[in-house]
Amino acid sequence: MTVKLAIIYYSSTGANHQLARLAEEAAREAGAEVRVAKVRELAPESAIASNPAWKRHYDATKDVPEASPDDVDWADALLFSTPTRFGNVASQMKQFLDTMGGLWAQGKMVNKPVTAMSSAQNDHGGQEATILSLYTTMYHWGAIVVAPGYTSPVLFEAGGNPYGTSATVDAEGNIGNAEKIREAVRHQTKRLLEVAGMLKKGAKA
Repeated sequence: MTVKLAIIYYSSTGANHQLARLAEEAAREAGAEVRVAKVRELAPESAIASNPAWKRHYDATKDVPEASPDDVDWADALLFSTPTRFGNVASQMKQFLDTMGGLWAQGKMVNKPVTAMSSAQNDHGGQEATILSLYTTMYHWGAIVVAPGYTSPVLFEAGGNPYGTSATVDAEGNIGNAEKIREAVRHQTKRLLEVAGMLKKGAKA
């Protein structure tokens, strides 16, 4: 039974774009049908242009589709990835989540499995708080949060965040401990798909 996975991310300098692509790779290997979409950029062009890494990434990813409520409705499972902003999700991601009222009112997210990833420029820069903040929205949706927990040794090697993979990145958007992070993303993605598959199968039984 094929699981439909929507990977929805926001990225300024590229780290969360990389995390999203790693999740896409793992999901396709597992046989999932995948959509990767970025949330709409809200920052003015002047702010983007003031940061060369941001401008470079913005220009390089113009062909990535923008996320819409249809992606959330279509998916059997959702994976979100966002940088931390003062221990919270980026405003671009928050704005996207705030547009889900119509689907929420129809109960379209009830029992939908979700998981999340984050990044920051230092090891204790709010990654865990960011993921937990995003999960608060999921609880209101009635979705099923599928955190990685400590279900594989690779999670300890990638930093040990039980809520979701969290990357430490430099000002250019480069991910530290990249190979371990890659393995953690792959494990988290496949765990989400496994749970989504069981739920989908059970719903049809």
